[in-house]
Amino acid sequence: MSVFRVILSIIFPPLAVCDKGCGSLLIVFILTMCGWVPGVIGALVILNKKE
Repeated sequence: MSVFRVILSIIFPPLAVCDKGCGSLLIVFILTMCGWVPGVIGALVILNKKE
């Protein structure tokens, strides 16, 4: 997880996970629509996940 991705997930969470797949993007987008903080947390969790 790069510093650029962390900053991007704080500013606009769905854009930070756009390359992780459609499911991740949809989940983070829905969480962001529910509130900014859940979207940021969801994006950071998905970015921190080991592949």
